[in-house]
Amino acid sequence: MAAPGDRLEPPPLPEYSCSYVVSRPVYNELAFQQQYEQRPKERKTLRENLTLLPILDWLPKYQIKEWLLSDIISGVSTGLVGTLQGMAYALLAAVPVGYGLYSAFFPILTYFIFGTSRHISVGPFPVVSLMVGSVVLSMAPDEHFLVSSSNRTALNTTLIDFAARDAARVLIASTLTLLVGIIQLIFGGLQIGFIVRYLADPLVGGFTTAAAFQVLVSQLKIVLNVSTKNYNGILSIIYTLIEIFQNIGNTNLADFIAGLLTIIICMAVKELNDRFKHKIPVPIPIEVIVTIAATAISYGVDLEKNYNAGIVKSIPSGFLPPAMPSVSLFSEMLTASFSISVVAYAIAVSVGKVYAIKHDYTIDGNQEFIAFGISNIFSGLFSCFVATTALSRTAVQESTGGKTQVAGIISAGVVMIAIVALGKLLEPLQKSVLAAVVIANLKGMFMQVCDVPHLWRQNKTDAVIWVFTCMASIILGLDLGLLAGLVFGFLTVVLRVQFPSWNSLGSIPSTDIYKSTKNYKNIEELEGILRFSSPIFYGNVDGLKKCIKSTVQRNVPKFSTKVIFWWNGIISGAGSSNNAFEPDEDIENPEEPDIPTKEIEIQVDWNSELPVKVNVPKVPIHSLVLDCGAVSFLDVVGVRSLRVIVKEFQRIDVNVYFASLQDHVIEKLEKCGFFNDNNIRKDIFFMTVHDAVLHLQNQVKSQEVQDSILETIALIQDCKDPLELMEAEMIEEELDVQDEV
Repeated sequence: MAAPGDRLEPPPLPEYSCSYVVSRPVYNELAFQQQYEQRPKERKTLRENLTLLPILDWLPKYQIKEWLLSDIISGVSTGLVGTLQGMAYALLAAVPVGYGLYSAFFPILTYFIFGTSRHISVGPFPVVSLMVGSVVLSMAPDEHFLVSSSNRTALNTTLIDFAARDAARVLIASTLTLLVGIIQLIFGGLQIGFIVRYLADPLVGGFTTAAAFQVLVSQLKIVLNVSTKNYNGILSIIYTLIEIFQNIGNTNLADFIAGLLTIIICMAVKELNDRFKHKIPVPIPIEVIVTIAATAISYGVDLEKNYNAGIVKSIPSGFLPPAMPSVSLFSEMLTASFSISVVAYAIAVSVGKVYAIKHDYTIDGNQEFIAFGISNIFSGLFSCFVATTALSRTAVQESTGGKTQVAGIISAGVVMIAIVALGKLLEPLQKSVLAAVVIANLKGMFMQVCDVPHLWRQNKTDAVIWVFTCMASIILGLDLGLLAGLVFGFLTVVLRVQFPSWNSLGSIPSTDIYKSTKNYKNIEELEGILRFSSPIFYGNVDGLKKCIKSTVQRNVPKFSTKVIFWWNGIISGAGSSNNAFEPDEDIENPEEPDIPTKEIEIQVDWNSELPVKVNVPKVPIHSLVLDCGAVSFLDVVGVRSLRVIVKEFQRIDVNVYFASLQDHVIEKLEKCGFFNDNNIRKDIFFMTVHDAVLHLQNQVKSQEVQDSILETIALIQDCKDPLELMEAEMIEEELDVQDEV
């Protein structure tokens, strides 16, 4: 046993005694395609890609005995939480709390039919609700509903017409919901569910953390019952905080105490639920318990009358008839609706994928766009605001045993009961309690800040994206902040692709493995083998040229100005003499006192043609092999640059070969006319780097044999009579023997 403080040595690595030997021909691309025919590509039609009614796939397979009881328990638990969260998130959307109940009910009905996730709980989410509220407040601020009033105590007093204001805000929210649904439905029909891939995890983490901070500030004034102006746009959160602290002396103590106690109790019980989730069969619905208790206390003490507390006051009973939103408002909210539709979809799909992986099934991203699009269109007709999914509500649905969206339908039934029967009973509830429930549910999003140090150690670029997106969303607002984060994320990708890595490769002796000579020892260095680890497009063709230039320059010794040649008027120094060039008569005697010499660097203009009559210094490499296995795509500029590189190296007797290109990259080369030149053929493309190297080695051996034969022939031709040559050789041998004796 090791003594305390001794460092444990790592376990020895396993030794692999097995080996393999492969015997196959050397394949270039042309030979391989001739021997192995490509399969024709099968493209699915739009109709085949769409699964319009996923319910028909899973509902007939529903196991009533095994799943129904679990779905009922889960549905009731989720419905209780959803009822309260719907009311609370209505405050974020800047609409009366009763409309939050509608938003927790109607979207579930359509998602049950068209959705592909079995576990997500559809309804309001704080981030999306806040984005909706931002649009609502910007289009219907309090200043638009001021009316003059006179009474005995105050003449010509300016008041707010709350009824008209709330009606206008509900209309704006429902119109925005309809437009978001239309956009999502179009995105799903066009099969662009991939758009969520551009919302990387660091970007989403920074954005949702900033949104949590925005939610906190917006609910803080409700907890304190402090009135502020409705700020929107850049620095709005800063202005709101300043005004809250300026008016903090007007805090209503009854609301503050109720809100603070709600936050403490909810967070404490939620922590207990997390720690003992394996022992507690059903999480304690603390929000529901606190709401019932707070409503009873408010009603019994009459907090509104005695302490001027802010209460809900009015919750409509029953359902409102469907109404067509105002389509004329679309132009004013089009920009915001795009960001809301993408964010709402991204949140839902991200949560859905987590539980799909956990329970071993898949969700269809494009179908989810369609499902949420239909849900939001349907909900917009019933005065709802935008729906997605809530993390906490989905966690309740899954952890309480929910198996399918049957649990979602049951939760909708619970919400329906609350709408029909319990609305009036909740009217004495303090708004500060609902705001405190919202704040208590933000813990998970705020805890994402702890991921930044870990992210910094793993990937500094991702950490910077997280911080930048968070700060931009706080300062600029959620819509502009999200856009800024996306642009910044794209910029980091462009920069990483524009300055790619490249390596000179060497071979592991007696294997077909090729590794970077910089990173590994005991590697056999082979001149002229490069790996370019990036797509080749207009933004980084200069990087490709630079790596080729550096390789050639490393293999060309310094030389004088007597042996330079011009390439479009720019000095270059890579090449060898050939028949197209006029040799310098004094090339073998470069030491001339009248001509000064100097050292130069290689500079090549790859977009120009090589002049025919130039002097070219010899290059010790005869071939260049480019490992393009990491090249995922090419554009027209990249193809043109590769074509110029091949042609110009051919002009100086250096052959260029490509290895490991993917099939779609070769197809792009064909489409862009790469092989239109007779001197560029498919036989310069090889399946692997090792194929190319073996081909070159075979060429070198063949060339050596050919050179030996040509040398012998030349000697024979120099003699007038071959017999005289043989006699002369025999005489020389005899003289040598005599000398030895």
